[in-house]
Amino acid sequence: MKSDLPENTVEDIAMAVVLMSETPEIKNWTVYLVNLKNEPITNVLISSKGYGEKDGKQVKTSVLRHFIGDMEAQSFAGVEAIDPEVFGLTNEYWLSYYIDGTIYDKKFIFLPESIIDSNLIKIPLVNRPGVMIK
Repeated sequence: MKSDLPENTVEDIAMAVVLMSETPEIKNWTVYLVNLKNEPITNVLISSKGYGEKDGKQVKTSVLRHFIGDMEAQSFAGVEAIDPEVFGLTNEYWLSYYIDGTIYDKKFIFLPESIIDSNLIKIPLVNRPGVMIK
């Protein structure tokens, strides 16, 4: 049961929605996992989903699961492309990984309308503009 798990704190790990390219007609975005730690993480698994209200109706996206595998220290990995149409929803990413046989997990939540130009920063390691949750 979850109550039996130790409370392992996730630090120096971030999820970022990154602007990969743009034209006057469209912006292409990708979700990245950023390992800011000075040690590798292993067996990285991320589940993603979106939910909320759109056009007056409750909607939710499919739950997607992404196995990233192992990540080196100070590295990043692409998780999924993301359509700007879902930026008006709550976008949730649940991450789990291991360090030295100990499991860690954390939920990262991008609130509706939080992925906007005024919130863009330069994402560490990726070196592109985006919105990051640490």
